Amino acid sequence: MIEYIKGEIVERTPTQMIIECSGIGYELNISLNTYSFYNGKSEGKIYVYEVIREDAHLLFGFAQKIERELFLMLISVPGVGPNTARMILSSLTPTELVQAIANKNETSLTAVKGIGLKTAQRILVDLKNKVKTMEGFTINNSDLPIQGDGTVAEEAVAALIMLGFQKVPTQKVVNSILKSSPIMTVEQVIKTALRML
Repeated sequence: MIEYIKGEIVERTPTQMIIECSGIGYELNISLNTYSFYNGKSEGKIYVYEVIREDAHLLFGFAQKIERELFLMLISVPGVGPNTARMILSSLTPTELVQAIANKNETSLTAVKGIGLKTAQRILVDLKNKVKTMEGFTINNSDLPIQGDGTVAEEAVAALIMLGFQKVPTQKVVNSILKSSPIMTVEQVIKTALRML
């Protein structure tokens, strides 16, 4: 099992990252939180979870161990796969997720695309005791820079399409978000859109 990969960040989108280590480029599926963490950084150490299926070998990358721990907890819940767990971690920060589970906040979870009431309730029941040890932790967000250029809409739409949303409604939602708040970052646009789609 791969614990982490440390190297040069060659490419980074809101859903994927390619990190080069010893001449090998590793493609990692990442959450929006990890994307934000590595914004503007050319090198990094990313914690890894490997999914081996009959048709694919996938790597999921996380900026912090706590995010990976939450991912592992989420995929242990029946009906929650790796992509659904990544969607949850893209919609909520690790702190927000821990608080939502600890406070039995179904609304926070059902606001995530693909999470119905039954799945949200199952997550809350299965993980309630597991997150108790994580309550009170905080993530340092001081490294998250603010960005705003002409590619914000394009990157946000591309990321949402990769997460499974249809192109036309996604473009409409992203455009309306940027019309009302033109200085939002890609991360902020995607998080807002995930609540609206």
